[in-house]
Amino acid sequence: MTQNPHLELGKINTLLLDRLTTPGAYLMAEDGKDVLLPGQYLTQTMHEGDLVDVFLYTDSEDRLVATTLTPKAMLDEFALLEVVDITKIGAFLNWGLSKDLFVPNMLQKSPFKIGEKRFIRVVYDERTHRLVGSEKLGDFFEKHVVGLHKNQEVDILIITKTPLGYKCIVNEKYEGLIYHNEIFEKISLGDSKHAYIKTVRKDGNIDLTLRKPGNKDACESSERVLTLLKENRGIMPYNYKSDASLIQNVFSMSKKEFKRSLTKLQDDGLIEVKESGIYLRGK
Repeated sequence: MTQNPHLELGKINTLLLDRLTTPGAYLMAEDGKDVLLPGQYLTQTMHEGDLVDVFLYTDSEDRLVATTLTPKAMLDEFALLEVVDITKIGAFLNWGLSKDLFVPNMLQKSPFKIGEKRFIRVVYDERTHRLVGSEKLGDFFEKHVVGLHKNQEVDILIITKTPLGYKCIVNEKYEGLIYHNEIFEKISLGDSKHAYIKTVRKDGNIDLTLRKPGNKDACESSERVLTLLKENRGIMPYNYKSDASLIQNVFSMSKKEFKRSLTKLQDDGLIEVKESGIYLRGK
């Protein structure tokens, strides 16, 4: 471990345990500035001269303080947090520390309610010099997309459900969208997943799909149809004319994929498709 050159709010700091006192221990950065680690976080293995990893935030009196606990999100990170209290000027969210994270009304997209979960980013408030939460995530996304191309695999974090689909954070810095007609599995806010780029738009937003492009995906769809057919004694009441929403609910795929899968399975001699449904050969 290497001692921090100075104290950094909102981050994990490696600091020198300079001296033990009644309220706790004072931890020091290389520049000589120190911060209190309250006694409740001290352990028997901590001694003067040790280097200790701590997270720095501000207490209820806005004084810099250290903790050995790690919050659910640090400075400039995103997290899905539960609302635990409401006041006239904002809301408090549980982020895993003894002091809850404050989200001012002006940084909320809509009024918060106790018990619900909201996706926020931890930011530095220059006016109060403390950490707060912001739900206005669009302010933090980079608009100039660099190094990403069609069909590339990316890491995403699901943050919001909209009428069009689910908004995502792409590779921790861009904004992306998975349209509802591209979703064939259960997803929830806060999920981390792999996705694939369909389009990088001129406004910097990215259209995504959860399905890997290429022939392998088509084979997986055919195998899914065949597996479900076997699980249903070789007969299912669906065909090329079946409703798209019904296909999505039953087979977790688009109607286009479904029709392509039926054609492949027929060409392979594994099924028959009739007006009354799909049949395994020999049924």
